[in-house]
Amino acid sequence: MRRALARCRHGGDRSGGKVGRGSENKVPFVAAVSLNEEGHTLRVKLTPVSGFTLKAITQWAGKNLAPGSTVVSDGLACFGAVTLAGCVHQSTVVAGRKPKEVPELQWVNTVLGNLKTGLSGSYHGFGFRKYAAQYLGAFAYRFNRRFDLRTLPQHLMVAALQFSPHPQRSIRLGAEVHC
Repeated sequence: MRRALARCRHGGDRSGGKVGRGSENKVPFVAAVSLNEEGHTLRVKLTPVSGFTLKAITQWAGKNLAPGSTVVSDGLACFGAVTLAGCVHQSTVVAGRKPKEVPELQWVNTVLGNLKTGLSGSYHGFGFRKYAAQYLGAFAYRFNRRFDLRTLPQHLMVAALQFSPHPQRSIRLGAEVHC
């Protein structure tokens, strides 16, 4: 990714319990949107992480960001770890502002809004904590191929044929989804 917008998000909100990033009702994941030189979205990467720690973000950045990328984040301190992956970090503190008041994160907020709408419209009473990687991976797969939807079934067929059969149990345990 040349320019990435990164934002921490939690999925699977439920009522009750503690609120905020430390809630037991939420699954932490990083949303990254790659932009072209004109500032338009190219690809999205949605990755569950163990938590919003320097260690977790360092590992995520090493796997998902190209050295030299410029990363614009929502000001969470752990995103400073992207510099360890050779990226430039620009922090934009959101601090309670509404998404429309943070133009630097417009595209990542748009993608997250579409994700939330898609999940709430498709999965009723689903186990987000258990299947987060699969749900996020499926959304990213479709998003990243949105410009040529006619070929999507062929791409899915090729992807399915490239992997050896796995028992359903291993698939459901949350094998990493590659998009």
